This record gives sequence, C-alpha cells and structure tokens, in this order.
Amino acid sequence: MLTVAQARQKILAALPAPLSETETLPLQECPGRVLAEPQNAGVDVPPADNSAMDGYAVDTASLTAGEETWLPVSQRLPAGIAPQPLQPHTAARIFTGAEIPPNANAVVMQEKCETDGEQVRLPADVAPQQNIRLRGQDIHSGQQILAAGQLLQPQDIGLLASVGIAEVNVLRRLRIAVISTGDELVNPGQPLAPGQIYNSNRFQLSALLQKLNMQTVDLGNIADDPASTRAALIAAAAQADCILTTGGVSVGEEDYVKQAVADLGRLELWRLALKPGKPLAFGDVQGTPVFGLPGNPVSTFVTFMIFVRPYLLQMQGLDYQEPRPEQRRINFAVTKASFRQEYKRVRINDAGTLDAYANQSSGVLSSIAWANAFAVIPPDTTLAPGDEVATLPFASLFL
Repeated sequence: MLTVAQARQKILAALPAPLSETETLPLQECPGRVLAEPQNAGVDVPPADNSAMDGYAVDTASLTAGEETWLPVSQRLPAGIAPQPLQPHTAARIFTGAEIPPNANAVVMQEKCETDGEQVRLPADVAPQQNIRLRGQDIHSGQQILAAGQLLQPQDIGLLASVGIAEVNVLRRLRIAVISTGDELVNPGQPLAPGQIYNSNRFQLSALLQKLNMQTVDLGNIADDPASTRAALIAAAAQADCILTTGGVSVGEEDYVKQAVADLGRLELWRLALKPGKPLAFGDVQGTPVFGLPGNPVSTFVTFMIFVRPYLLQMQGLDYQEPRPEQRRINFAVTKASFRQEYKRVRINDAGTLDAYANQSSGVLSSIAWANAFAVIPPDTTLAPGDEVATLPFASLFL
C-alpha cells in the first residue's frame, strides 16, 4: 500500500504535456485564466513625469535659497490636460496625476503653501524632484510584466490595462468528465425511494472544478454493471482531458470501475495508506488520465484536494507551487495511532488553534462544510492537546 507521498509522486510523474491550445480573450473575460504568453509593456508607466499630490509646480532655480518666496500663479493643471511650459519665476497650480510642465522640477504640497488666488507663498525648503513621479518609475516600455503560466488575478488585469493591453492569449480550460456510479444514487429534487440516497459527489465535484475554473463534462449517474461502466469511460475518454469517477473502486462485488480501467487502459495505483480515502485508483483509459475517487463524500473531497487538484492545475499549464502547511496547536487528542496518514477536518478558531469536528467518519459530509482546514496527522502518531501539527487551510488550496 503506497504512502501519500509515494502516491503523489507516482501520479505527478504521469502528467501529460501541459495544454498548448489557446484562445484570445478581452480582459473582462480573463480573471482566473492561465496566461499563454509573456506580456511586455508597450508604454512607460507613468507615461510622463506627473505630480504625486495637489500643490504647486515650480522651478527651484526661481526660489530664493533658505527663504520663503512669493510667485505669481501662471497656469492651472488638472489631470488629463497637456501643460504649457512654466514661465520663469512663476508657479503652476497642479493636481495629483497631472503632467509636470516643462521647466518645472518640483511640486510643493498645498498644505505648505499660502495663496491669495493670484500668488502663492512657497516655503524655504523646496528640493528638486520632490513630489514628482518620474516617467517609467513603475514600468518601462519593453519590460516583461507577466510571465506565461501565470493565473490571472484581478490585480493582473489592472496591470495589463495600465499598459494599454486590451486582450491576451490564454490557455483553453481543461475539460474534466465526471461520472457517478451507484444504483442507489438519486439527484437532488427527486423523491427518495427505499434504499436510495442523494448524489452529493456529482455536485461537489462540479463545484470543485468550477472553483478551479475548469469545464465539467457531466456524464451523470451510471448503473452498477460492467458494461455501463466501460461504455461511460470510453465516452468520457473521447471528449475530456481527464476523467473523475466516484464510487466503484473498493473491494465490493458491485465495484466495477477499477477493473474497467485496467481492462481499457492501465491501472497505475490502487489503495493508499490514507485516511479517509484509502481506495483511490489512478490510471488511464485510451490515453486519458482517470482518477477513481472513493464513493464516501468526505473521501471524495480529501482525495480531490490532495491528489486531483495539484494534478489538474499543472495539467492546465499553471506555473504552480503547492502551499506550505502551517504549524498550529491542536485542542484535541489523537490517542490511537494509525498506519495511515490522516486528514482530520478541523476549524481554525479565533485564537489560531485547531478544533476538530466530533464525527470524523468518511460519510459525514457536514464535517467538511463545518471545517476550514485539514490537520495532517502523520502515520503511527499520537498527539495531546497543545501539540503542533501541519495544517492546510482550505483557502490556501484554492486559486
């Protein structure tokens, strides 16, 4: 039985080449997409010297050294207009962001000045270049501002807009097929017959993929029989970049997914020293990678977050590094050591320590909805309240 680290290494070693197909999108449609090409600025930012505050633009050569100086105000410069050259021995009323007029070399903030409307009294301590934002101070024309493989965040969109870029090439979104197995499954909104349960995994996985900005190819619920399982996998392989199944990977007589993957392609691994999520399977069908996730909804969530998520992000072409776990103190005990690494559902409280959900069963989906982090309990470990554990906040695992 593989450890979590061994399984992760084996799975990531099987990654296909990242996506290369691109599409050109306007900036408004780019948040959450992966940049396909480096982006270089075509202009300086700012494009000209401008004022860092409201005040008066002057030529320091017109001021009397060490003394206050009165100068007539020769022009008024709000942002967005082209200034005239500053006349000798005058000042220009200027506002934040306005272009510095030729011949001026400093801006005096208005709070340090006195004016009668036609003249302004300037202080004795005016230095050249003060309160001026120089052309190209932020970005130089030709400078690379974003790298290929970068996930475009709102601040990146603003940066692109600031240099006049209106559209960019991004990698197309991954298409991920989701297949639910189980004759007992019923979709929400339908009445339950005896022996039936609502299919939570189908909707949980679609929501997780949406959170990663990937397209879901929802192939619905399939019957628990070998022929239906094989047909669904073949159909999924023909239209998706990766396949996710839920259920059918354990040791029961009605579990057909694992065998179907082995028959149609390759089964790379099955069963991990992981709690919850031991019966995870991974392989490929007709060259399309397949994750066979356990049917219990908590196990589905855990295995998706720990194995599927980093795999898909790298497959998407994202320049991605896994977040480092945080070290936090626990408010609970682990009295029974397990040979499996456990991902305990916990909540980071206001004090920054960890509370555990009372029922850690793999079928208790409310534990995931309540929690905001995993506490990673190493194999063969017992813990007492106050001990520190590696902690993975859910927020750090999403983009």
